[in-house]
Amino acid sequence: MFRLLRELFQKNFSTLLTMFLLVAVPLLGSASLLTLLYEKQDLLQHLSAGQAVLYFVVIAFTMAFALTPTTFVAIVTGYYFGWAGLPGMVLAYALAAAIGYELAQRIDHGKLRHFLHLFPKAEAVLGELQNQSWQLILLTRLSPVLPFALMTFVLAIVGVPRKRFLAASVLGMLPRSLFFYWLGTKASDVLALLKDPDQGTLSKLVLIGLVAASLFGLYFVFNQALQRVLRQGSGGNEQKISN
Repeated sequence: MFRLLRELFQKNFSTLLTMFLLVAVPLLGSASLLTLLYEKQDLLQHLSAGQAVLYFVVIAFTMAFALTPTTFVAIVTGYYFGWAGLPGMVLAYALAAAIGYELAQRIDHGKLRHFLHLFPKAEAVLGELQNQSWQLILLTRLSPVLPFALMTFVLAIVGVPRKRFLAASVLGMLPRSLFFYWLGTKASDVLALLKDPDQGTLSKLVLIGLVAASLFGLYFVFNQALQRVLRQGSGGNEQKISN
């Protein structure tokens, strides 16, 4: 066991380090964003068309590299841009997903998948999950507690097809993003909302519903994949016995 763990870290150090950073960095990004908006609350007001385009490009990169949480981006964009900014935010999400996917491919180079060759059952389950990648991506994007950049990285190194990944990512992000975007358009104090996005009964119910739907859905998908692998394994064993 220790030998396998040592081999895992040695051969996949860059991948595992990146995954750790994609969890830790959003915490710093959230604090930095709050500080910036506190000091310059009029920073995003009265932007020209060119400045608005630059804003959406910048947030695409900051989301891709986990510098800003997607929930914060939805709230801030809704507050400052209103519903006119929604198409820009959706395009920024798509660009962030594409950047994150390409980053993961370049960092991992298939090393983690190659390591899984040592565990045939785990690799078989992963293969089954790839067959249900639409559901897998949609459910991971639905949950507001699963970090956007981290899940982009994980899904990319798992081997989800690029076009399917991008389409399902945008669709899966829409329910929670629209809710937080709507909160941003209704907010009277964006800083207070950013500090406590789940304030109010409606917000809490929506968040609980999204998390529950995502978790139960992911459990069902993983369980179905595992059951299929076990049935295939038992079928192969029965065939060997009959021979």
